Amino acid sequence: MFIKNNLPLEGEMPGILGIKLRSERENLGLSQKALSKAIGLSNEFISNLELGKRMPSLESLATLANFFKKDISFFLEEKEDAFQVLLRGEGLDKKAKKELKRFKKYCEDYLYLEELTGRRIELAPLYTHTSAERMAEEEKRRLGLGNEPIRDIFSLLELGGLHILRIPMPERSKISGVFLYFEAERAAFALVNCAQSFEEQATIVAHEYCHYLADRNASPIIDNPDVFIEEFVSLYHPRERFAQRFAAWFLVSPSKIKEIIDKDIRSKKLSFADILYLRHYFGVSTPLMLQMLKNLGYLSQSRIQEFMSLESFAYEDVFTTKSIETWRFIKRKKGPILSSRFKTLAVEAYQRKKLNTEKLSQLLGQGEDRIVSALGKLKLKN
Repeated sequence: MFIKNNLPLEGEMPGILGIKLRSERENLGLSQKALSKAIGLSNEFISNLELGKRMPSLESLATLANFFKKDISFFLEEKEDAFQVLLRGEGLDKKAKKELKRFKKYCEDYLYLEELTGRRIELAPLYTHTSAERMAEEEKRRLGLGNEPIRDIFSLLELGGLHILRIPMPERSKISGVFLYFEAERAAFALVNCAQSFEEQATIVAHEYCHYLADRNASPIIDNPDVFIEEFVSLYHPRERFAQRFAAWFLVSPSKIKEIIDKDIRSKKLSFADILYLRHYFGVSTPLMLQMLKNLGYLSQSRIQEFMSLESFAYEDVFTTKSIETWRFIKRKKGPILSSRFKTLAVEAYQRKKLNTEKLSQLLGQGEDRIVSALGKLKLKN
């Protein structure tokens, strides 16, 4: 499905990367030995890369890109198939690769459905030279959001132009989210690991949305769980901290926090119960809420550490009320969660007689008999 113009020939990629790597190393006046020591890769490995004898994994590419302050795409032909890059990731077992291939098919099917129905959403603007906080505020205004919590973050961001699939990824894969942008199709996609809690998924998808708005040309981007932990995010590319700040400001309105504290809590010395109250009001994770309150001056770092050391599960049992969406997530987290828009486009294509029931059942991952029965009931209601 994807258009692959100007792809390098098999065997060209190592040469392209080697030339660029050697040029950047020499521009900094570094020997291969000095570079290998600085980034923790062997001298022999660096030598083989520059000679075009090896292709690096995604993790090694990211290490090089971070050191030279470049995007991964700098070292590659930008038209290289994004999934080839993704599948080179270290630590990906057969199950993880199977899920990434499922994601690839979903991307292809989604573009196919948009082509059949003629329903393509224009890309959001590409933001440059702005702060994460300002970008979040501007994007919320563009989407017509106020300061209340976002009730359906996934549908909202799909209308913003980001196609989303939630898949339970194996824990060993160390994948929380993936962002992809296909330039030829002018289409952006995000994978969200739905083996994580619903609140964590909200943070992940907002984080990937930031990559869509600001880092489109750096695709593909894989975000592992450490990226979402404040103590570790600084070890990664600066765009990850930027995306985390964006996610916090996008999901949680500072003015609404102040309003709730002034109107109801009436104290700047917040208890852990207050934290959970605010967390559940906005539908976000506890770490994100703690960090947001620190950014706004309501919590010190020592206070955050105190809260994080608490046995929070007892508190959670008291404060958690599981919504219908949460129960659906718990029930279905063993399989992929297709977006509502994807399913709508599939049914529309079927109703226009551009898909048969067999193809529709394949796209929706349900038995053909069940599809026919559901569509029959839909006709009766209409």
